[in-house]
Amino acid sequence: MLAEQRKNEILQLVNAHRSISVLDIQQRLNVSRETVRRDLLELEEGQKLRRTHGGAIALQTSEPEMAVRFMTNPGGKRAIGIRAAQLIPDGATVILAGGTTVQCVSNELVGRRSLTVVTNCVASCLKLSGRNDNRVHLLGGELQPQNQATLGRESTQMLSNYSADFAVVGAGAISSQGELMDYSREEAELHGLMLQSAKTAIVVADRQKLGRVAPVRVQGLEKASFLVTDAEPERTMAKVLRRLPLQVLVARQG
Repeated sequence: MLAEQRKNEILQLVNAHRSISVLDIQQRLNVSRETVRRDLLELEEGQKLRRTHGGAIALQTSEPEMAVRFMTNPGGKRAIGIRAAQLIPDGATVILAGGTTVQCVSNELVGRRSLTVVTNCVASCLKLSGRNDNRVHLLGGELQPQNQATLGRESTQMLSNYSADFAVVGAGAISSQGELMDYSREEAELHGLMLQSAKTAIVVADRQKLGRVAPVRVQGLEKASFLVTDAEPERTMAKVLRRLPLQVLVARQG
Protein backbone atom coordinates (compact mmCIF):
# COMPACT_ATOMS: atom_id res chain seq x y z
CA MET A 1 0.00 0.00 0.00
CA LEU A 2 1.35 3.42 -0.95
CA ALA A 3 2.03 5.80 1.93
CA GLU A 4 -0.49 8.38 0.74
CA GLN A 5 -3.20 5.74 0.33
CA ARG A 6 -2.43 4.39 3.80
CA LYS A 7 -2.69 7.84 5.38
CA ASN A 8 -6.01 8.43 3.64
CA GLU A 9 -7.33 5.16 5.06
CA ILE A 10 -6.11 6.09 8.54
CA LEU A 11 -7.87 9.46 8.28
CA GLN A 12 -11.07 7.77 7.16
CA LEU A 13 -10.90 5.41 10.16
CA VAL A 14 -10.35 8.28 12.58
CA ASN A 15 -13.22 10.33 11.16
CA ALA A 16 -15.57 7.33 11.05
CA HIS A 17 -14.87 6.24 14.63
CA ARG A 18 -14.13 9.74 15.99
CA SER A 19 -11.28 8.16 17.97
CA ILE A 20 -9.09 5.13 17.38
CA SER A 21 -6.06 3.48 18.94
CA VAL A 22 -2.69 2.79 17.31
CA LEU A 23 -3.28 -0.91 17.94
CA ASP A 24 -6.61 -0.83 16.12
CA ILE A 25 -5.04 0.87 13.09
CA GLN A 26 -2.21 -1.68 13.11
CA GLN A 27 -4.65 -4.57 13.05
CA ARG A 28 -6.91 -3.08 10.41
CA LEU A 29 -4.13 -2.09 7.99
CA ASN A 30 -1.60 -4.80 8.88
CA VAL A 31 1.28 -2.36 9.35
CA SER A 32 3.85 -1.78 12.08
CA ARG A 33 3.36 0.41 15.14
CA GLU A 34 6.21 2.65 13.99
CA THR A 35 4.54 3.17 10.60
CA VAL A 36 1.25 4.12 12.24
CA ARG A 37 2.95 6.58 14.60
CA ARG A 38 4.83 8.20 11.72
CA ASP A 39 1.66 8.52 9.64
CA LEU A 40 -0.27 10.00 12.57
CA LEU A 41 2.49 12.56 13.14
CA GLU A 42 2.36 13.64 9.50
CA LEU A 43 -1.44 13.81 9.53
CA GLU A 44 -1.36 15.93 12.69
CA GLU A 45 1.22 18.26 11.13
CA GLY A 46 -1.17 18.61 8.20
CA GLN A 47 -3.96 19.53 10.66
CA LYS A 48 -6.01 16.49 9.63
CA LEU A 49 -6.36 14.95 13.11
CA ARG A 50 -5.13 15.23 16.68
CA ARG A 51 -2.78 12.67 18.18
CA THR A 52 -3.33 11.40 21.71
CA HIS A 53 -1.43 9.04 23.97
CA GLY A 54 -1.96 5.70 22.25
CA GLY A 55 -4.05 6.84 19.29
CA ALA A 56 -5.74 9.72 17.51
CA ILE A 57 -9.01 11.61 17.55
CA ALA A 58 -10.90 13.50 14.88
CA LEU A 59 -10.62 17.27 15.00
CA GLN A 60 -14.33 17.35 15.77
CA THR A 61 -14.19 15.82 19.24
CA SER A 62 -17.73 16.17 20.55
CA GLU A 63 -19.98 13.15 20.84
CA PRO A 64 -22.77 12.52 18.33
CA GLU A 65 -26.29 13.61 19.24
CA MET A 66 -28.23 11.40 21.65
CA ALA A 67 -30.57 10.15 18.91
CA VAL A 68 -27.60 8.88 16.90
CA ARG A 69 -26.03 7.19 19.93
CA PHE A 70 -29.29 5.46 20.85
CA MET A 71 -29.30 3.88 17.38
CA THR A 72 -25.75 2.56 17.80
CA ASN A 73 -25.61 -1.03 19.14
CA PRO A 74 -29.00 -0.83 20.94
CA GLY A 75 -29.08 -4.58 21.65
CA GLY A 76 -25.67 -4.54 23.29
CA LYS A 77 -26.51 -1.51 25.39
CA ARG A 78 -29.77 -3.05 26.55
CA ALA A 79 -27.92 -6.22 27.57
CA ILE A 80 -25.44 -4.09 29.51
CA GLY A 81 -28.32 -2.30 31.21
CA ILE A 82 -29.89 -5.58 32.32
CA ARG A 83 -26.61 -6.99 33.65
CA ALA A 84 -25.55 -3.83 35.49
CA ALA A 85 -28.99 -3.36 37.08
CA GLN A 86 -28.77 -6.89 38.51
CA LEU A 87 -26.03 -5.60 40.83
CA ILE A 88 -28.33 -2.98 42.40
CA PRO A 89 -30.93 -4.09 44.98
CA ASP A 90 -34.06 -2.42 46.32
CA GLY A 91 -33.36 0.33 48.84
CA ALA A 92 -29.95 1.26 47.43
CA THR A 93 -28.58 4.76 47.00
CA VAL A 94 -27.46 5.06 43.39
CA ILE A 95 -25.54 7.73 41.46
CA LEU A 96 -26.38 7.63 37.75
CA ALA A 97 -24.39 9.52 35.12
CA GLY A 98 -25.80 10.68 31.80
CA GLY A 99 -25.33 8.89 28.50
CA THR A 100 -27.22 6.31 26.48
CA THR A 101 -25.75 3.19 28.10
CA VAL A 102 -26.42 4.46 31.64
CA GLN A 103 -29.98 5.27 30.55
CA CYS A 104 -30.32 1.60 29.59
CA VAL A 105 -29.40 0.80 33.20
CA SER A 106 -32.02 3.22 34.52
CA ASN A 107 -34.60 1.52 32.25
CA GLU A 108 -33.95 -1.72 34.13
CA LEU A 109 -34.18 -0.01 37.54
CA VAL A 110 -37.80 1.02 36.98
CA GLY A 111 -39.01 -2.05 38.90
CA ARG A 112 -36.80 -1.42 41.93
CA ARG A 113 -38.32 -0.04 45.12
CA SER A 114 -37.20 2.63 47.59
CA LEU A 115 -34.16 3.76 45.62
CA THR A 116 -32.42 7.02 46.41
CA VAL A 117 -31.14 8.26 43.06
CA VAL A 118 -28.66 11.08 42.47
CA THR A 119 -28.27 11.93 38.79
CA ASN A 120 -27.39 14.67 36.34
CA CYS A 121 -29.51 12.97 33.64
CA VAL A 122 -32.93 14.52 33.05
CA ALA A 123 -34.30 11.38 31.35
CA SER A 124 -33.27 9.09 34.23
CA CYS A 125 -34.70 11.57 36.73
CA LEU A 126 -38.11 11.59 35.05
CA LYS A 127 -38.05 7.82 34.56
CA LEU A 128 -37.38 6.90 38.19
CA SER A 129 -39.07 9.66 40.16
CA GLY A 130 -42.65 9.37 41.41
CA ARG A 131 -42.70 5.55 41.51
CA ASN A 132 -42.10 2.76 44.02
CA ASP A 133 -41.24 5.12 46.88
CA ASN A 134 -38.06 6.30 45.12
CA ARG A 135 -36.38 9.58 46.05
CA VAL A 136 -34.62 11.30 43.15
CA HIS A 137 -32.18 14.21 43.33
CA LEU A 138 -31.31 16.05 40.09
CA LEU A 139 -27.90 17.68 40.16
CA GLY A 140 -27.77 21.36 39.30
CA GLY A 141 -25.67 22.97 36.62
CA GLU A 142 -26.01 23.97 33.00
CA LEU A 143 -28.24 21.71 30.92
CA GLN A 144 -26.34 20.26 27.97
CA PRO A 145 -28.94 19.61 25.24
CA GLN A 146 -26.69 17.19 23.33
CA ASN A 147 -26.47 14.98 26.45
CA GLN A 148 -29.78 15.83 28.15
CA ALA A 149 -27.74 16.20 31.33
CA THR A 150 -26.45 18.91 33.64
CA LEU A 151 -22.76 19.71 33.95
CA GLY A 152 -20.52 22.32 35.51
CA ARG A 153 -19.40 23.60 38.88
CA GLU A 154 -22.88 23.41 40.41
CA SER A 155 -23.12 19.71 39.49
CA THR A 156 -19.84 18.75 41.13
CA GLN A 157 -20.51 20.90 44.21
CA MET A 158 -23.92 19.30 44.77
CA LEU A 159 -22.59 15.79 44.14
CA SER A 160 -19.89 16.30 46.79
CA ASN A 161 -22.66 16.26 49.42
CA TYR A 162 -23.61 12.65 48.64
CA SER A 163 -22.21 9.22 49.36
CA ALA A 164 -23.81 6.25 47.61
CA ASP A 165 -23.93 2.48 47.62
CA PHE A 166 -23.51 2.36 43.84
CA ALA A 167 -22.45 4.63 41.00
CA VAL A 168 -23.04 3.85 37.32
CA VAL A 169 -20.87 5.78 34.89
CA GLY A 170 -20.52 5.44 31.12
CA ALA A 171 -17.38 5.86 29.06
CA GLY A 172 -16.53 8.09 26.14
CA ALA A 173 -13.71 5.62 25.56
CA ILE A 174 -11.45 3.16 27.37
CA SER A 175 -7.99 3.42 25.82
CA SER A 176 -5.63 0.56 25.00
CA GLN A 177 -3.66 1.69 28.09
CA GLY A 178 -6.71 1.16 30.32
CA GLU A 179 -7.61 4.84 30.73
CA LEU A 180 -11.21 5.91 31.15
CA MET A 181 -11.78 8.94 28.89
CA ASP A 182 -14.51 11.46 28.04
CA TYR A 183 -15.20 14.31 25.65
CA SER A 184 -15.15 17.34 27.96
CA ARG A 185 -13.32 18.42 31.09
CA GLU A 186 -16.59 19.06 32.93
CA GLU A 187 -17.95 15.60 32.12
CA ALA A 188 -14.67 13.92 33.07
CA GLU A 189 -14.53 15.78 36.38
CA LEU A 190 -18.11 14.87 37.30
CA HIS A 191 -17.73 11.24 36.32
CA GLY A 192 -14.50 10.94 38.28
CA LEU A 193 -16.23 12.28 41.39
CA MET A 194 -19.14 9.87 40.84
CA LEU A 195 -16.73 6.92 40.83
CA GLN A 196 -15.12 8.11 44.05
CA SER A 197 -18.45 8.79 45.81
CA ALA A 198 -19.76 5.21 45.85
CA LYS A 199 -18.89 2.03 47.71
CA THR A 200 -19.37 0.07 44.48
CA ALA A 201 -18.59 1.85 41.21
CA ILE A 202 -19.79 0.35 37.92
CA VAL A 203 -18.48 1.46 34.53
CA VAL A 204 -20.68 0.54 31.56
CA ALA A 205 -19.22 0.59 28.05
CA ASP A 206 -20.23 -1.25 24.91
CA ARG A 207 -17.66 -3.02 22.74
CA GLN A 208 -17.14 0.01 20.50
CA LYS A 209 -15.69 2.03 23.37
CA LEU A 210 -12.89 -0.43 24.16
CA GLY A 211 -9.47 0.42 22.75
CA ARG A 212 -10.56 3.89 21.69
CA VAL A 213 -9.51 7.34 22.89
CA ALA A 214 -11.27 10.60 23.75
CA PRO A 215 -9.78 14.01 24.59
CA VAL A 216 -9.97 14.01 28.41
CA ARG A 217 -8.88 11.43 31.00
CA VAL A 218 -11.29 10.55 33.81
CA GLN A 219 -9.66 10.07 37.20
CA GLY A 220 -10.88 7.23 39.38
CA LEU A 221 -11.11 4.11 37.21
CA GLU A 222 -9.09 2.37 39.93
CA LYS A 223 -12.13 2.90 42.19
CA ALA A 224 -14.39 0.85 39.91
CA SER A 225 -15.46 -2.61 41.02
CA PHE A 226 -17.03 -3.66 37.73
CA LEU A 227 -16.78 -2.98 34.01
CA VAL A 228 -19.90 -4.19 32.22
CA THR A 229 -19.60 -4.59 28.45
CA ASP A 230 -21.36 -6.59 25.74
CA ALA A 231 -18.52 -8.65 24.24
CA GLU A 232 -15.34 -10.33 25.40
CA PRO A 233 -12.50 -7.78 25.04
CA GLU A 234 -9.91 -8.74 22.42
CA ARG A 235 -6.77 -10.34 23.80
CA THR A 236 -4.58 -7.25 24.16
CA MET A 237 -7.39 -5.22 25.71
CA ALA A 238 -8.25 -8.07 28.08
CA LYS A 239 -4.65 -8.16 29.26
CA VAL A 240 -4.76 -4.42 30.00
CA LEU A 241 -8.06 -4.74 31.88
CA ARG A 242 -6.72 -7.60 34.01
CA ARG A 243 -4.18 -5.16 35.47
CA LEU A 244 -7.00 -3.00 36.82
CA PRO A 245 -8.68 -3.75 40.17
CA LEU A 246 -12.07 -4.46 38.62
CA GLN A 247 -14.12 -7.41 37.41
CA VAL A 248 -15.18 -7.50 33.76
CA LEU A 249 -18.79 -8.69 33.30
CA VAL A 250 -19.84 -9.59 29.77
CA ALA A 251 -23.56 -9.06 29.16
CA ARG A 252 -25.04 -11.51 26.66
CA GLN A 253 -27.85 -10.50 24.36
CA GLY A 254 -30.93 -12.65 24.84
